[in-house]
Amino acid sequence: MLQLPPVATTTVGSFPRPGWLAERNRSEVTFRLQGDELREAQDDATLIVLREQERLELDLVTDGEQRRAQFIFHVLEHMDGFDVTDRRSKAIRRRTTHERLVPRVVAPIRRREPAVVEDLRFAKAHTSLSVKISVPGPVTVVDSTYDDFYRDEAAMAMDVAAALNAELLDLQAAGADLLQIDEPAMTRFPEKVAAFGRRALDRCLERITVPTIVHLCYGYPGGEALQHEYGYPELLRLLMESRIGGFSLEFARSRFDTKILEICSGRLVMFGCIDPGDTPPEPMEIVNRRVREALNYVDPRRLLLAPD
Repeated sequence: MLQLPPVATTTVGSFPRPGWLAERNRSEVTFRLQGDELREAQDDATLIVLREQERLELDLVTDGEQRRAQFIFHVLEHMDGFDVTDRRSKAIRRRTTHERLVPRVVAPIRRREPAVVEDLRFAKAHTSLSVKISVPGPVTVVDSTYDDFYRDEAAMAMDVAAALNAELLDLQAAGADLLQIDEPAMTRFPEKVAAFGRRALDRCLERITVPTIVHLCYGYPGGEALQHEYGYPELLRLLMESRIGGFSLEFARSRFDTKILEICSGRLVMFGCIDPGDTPPEPMEIVNRRVREALNYVDPRRLLLAPD
């Protein structure tokens, strides 16, 4: 059972890949090695990330996603139904500035094999701290792929959710202390969350008993638009009707009012209180003020501090 102190500390999930491991192009990386050499290098990079989080005295750590070339496509490569090589160009609402080449959906989506279970086992074997691990959520997978098969987003999302549920059950059995479902697309599509996203999220969580969080991402470092035409309150009210155990929310770069957190009563809150686009980071007194504001609305035993 997850045991964390009041006002615990954690991080979102992904860490930069060392230059000797991979080249980075925006949100995708190209690994420099192959085969056994690549696996050894990824092990080494994961150990560096774990030691860094231990040095920072975080309470809940991640593997840093050092084995993932891309946080969505890495998981899809372990499912049937996706063609990850013959990609199509698609405008993605959460990335408004350009189209991207995304995998095609060409057949029924089913989980073929574990995607990140061994990543979790490696991290658990090399730290005594609590470990969380993340997977992309159904709405974000729908938004990030080109459908040449279903022609029905709800049906596709439910099959994605069933495949993810199988992965999450294996992660739970492997000792995950917390499971995180990354859903940046949910913040842009509240109407889809109402139509099928909330139901798909619950399908992901069937028979899951460890703590869960859905990561609702807004901001991106590097000057991209904040997309403030979308807001948290409507989305949170919808998701409070789901089985999800908590929410990862961003309040540093977005400058959203922490009063929104009143909606999340009784759930975990992973509170984004540091802007990852600021170098150097904002002064501690600013971060402390944000945390004090959050504590007006969230029980300290349910509050986890993290960067946006």
